[in-house]
Amino acid sequence: MDGKAEEGGQERSYWRWSKQDFFPEQSFQSWSSYRSAFSQTCFRFKDRLLDRSTESNELEVLSRQSENSMKRCLTWWDLIWLSFGSVVGTGIFVLTGQEAHNHAGPAIVLSYAASGISALLSAFCYTEFAVEIPVAGGSFSYLRIELGDFIAFIAAGNILLESIVGAAGLARSWTSYFATLINREPDSLRIRVSKLAVGFNLLDPIAVVVLITASTIAMTGTRKTSYVNWITSVLSALVILFIIIAGFVHAKASNMTPFLPHGVEGMFQAAAVVYWAYTGFDMIATMGEETKKPSRDIPLGLVGSMSLITVLYCVMALSLCMMQKYSDLDVNAAYSVAFQSVGMKWAKFLVALGALKGMTTGLLVGALGQARYTTQIARAHMIPPWFALVHPKTGTPINATLLITLTSACVALFSSLDVLSSVSSLSTLFIFMLMAVALLVRRYYVKDISTKCDLFKLVICLFTILASAIGTTALWNSNYRGWAGYIVTMAIWLIGTVAIYLLPQKRVPKVWGVPLVPLFPSLSIGINMFLIGSLGFEAFIRFGICTALMLVYYAFFGLHATYDMAHQNPHEPRVTGEEKIMT
Repeated sequence: MDGKAEEGGQERSYWRWSKQDFFPEQSFQSWSSYRSAFSQTCFRFKDRLLDRSTESNELEVLSRQSENSMKRCLTWWDLIWLSFGSVVGTGIFVLTGQEAHNHAGPAIVLSYAASGISALLSAFCYTEFAVEIPVAGGSFSYLRIELGDFIAFIAAGNILLESIVGAAGLARSWTSYFATLINREPDSLRIRVSKLAVGFNLLDPIAVVVLITASTIAMTGTRKTSYVNWITSVLSALVILFIIIAGFVHAKASNMTPFLPHGVEGMFQAAAVVYWAYTGFDMIATMGEETKKPSRDIPLGLVGSMSLITVLYCVMALSLCMMQKYSDLDVNAAYSVAFQSVGMKWAKFLVALGALKGMTTGLLVGALGQARYTTQIARAHMIPPWFALVHPKTGTPINATLLITLTSACVALFSSLDVLSSVSSLSTLFIFMLMAVALLVRRYYVKDISTKCDLFKLVICLFTILASAIGTTALWNSNYRGWAGYIVTMAIWLIGTVAIYLLPQKRVPKVWGVPLVPLFPSLSIGINMFLIGSLGFEAFIRFGICTALMLVYYAFFGLHATYDMAHQNPHEPRVTGEEKIMT
């Protein structure tokens, strides 16, 4: 078939636009049925708030909504390079000099190490879920299974927000770096419109073209996209290797002193900022449905790549600080100016090329991952199921890719980077924090097996860990630097963590699991909450507005669509996953 699916012996074209393709649920068949459904909003909300999905539902039942299957074509080698392409972008080139100069000094190496460990903790959580539940939905599906339908909807909204804003921001960065590469000012290729508000008055048609190009490649096939990413990422790796070798050739040990010019506090301040250089690895978890051997390939691809990237970042930061004194680093173009200071002026173009290559692969892998998140969200009917359809020839979710691409292109055309960055950052950290909570719930609570007493104890422990993290963040943001307050909050965190350790685990992973549970997930909760607290007040305002809009959408559409989806066949048995419970 070419873009067609079977229905009742007749072929249906992939490109179809009927009302039933967008709103097939009973609640939207007529105005009277919608009014009836809306009058039951409170009852339906209670039903969805307490409902949790199952592994079989996410893996088998929902996948039928796509009509065609995605193709299992990826190996651990592909996943390593996809992770590299997704993570290694502009962050290492932009943030290193900025934070070494302003906060950490040569200790920026330790800042990258600390942030890398934090990112690795989140990667551990994603890996355990992805091995056990290799589905396109990634964190959305994992949260839907462990924390329930409503929490998953909030996560879904943030995933879509992060996808749209993140892609738009990366595309606009691409334009800025391309302008630098051809020796022009960053905004010189944008069109200024004086009648529009500041922050929205620099139109960026190049960003739109770049977004559409990357997404078109992603729509042609996952295997083809992996090949393109592999070639581009190898070129980026060669540029990075040159930067490291050339940096050490011109290194001076004297540039490493003083090592902590602003103390440990400065080092941790820098760590909170450079953490953003590690984001993007969660896209790999969405590739589980297209991975040949998830139990083997995902741990190697995800944990292996993040470990290598952490080492790579630390070595790059070290080479920069040894090549030029931290106080002389340029905060906007550290590597370029550092090479210029040792007589290698031409290297600034190589650095710009490396950053440009990183952003290109970031857009490419992002187009893959974002579409697969969207596909699973549509399979659950939280957005119209038309976006869940998989094309029979390419094996890719073209409709979902178009949704993210066209929306991101509209945002990228108008919005500046500073408007976009804070919204995306908070959404990312919020989901990372929820993932750590979900992993603890997965290990220590199983419906119909755990007692109410066990559930109550787990909830108290989780609230204790969250409260201690919030307390630590509040102390830090109040500029309190005495030891007493932090000792108290850390003691509370330790009590909550030890209390969970004393609870009986109800489930153990069959193949690969997060080590040192509950310590690592608990640390991840604390670190992500701390980083959330380090964001500015404006980020919380924008996050609050976006969440309010999501809830309005949920009340008028998402709630009723998912309720109908869940109750369309009430007699279908649900799998509890007892085969994975400890006996």
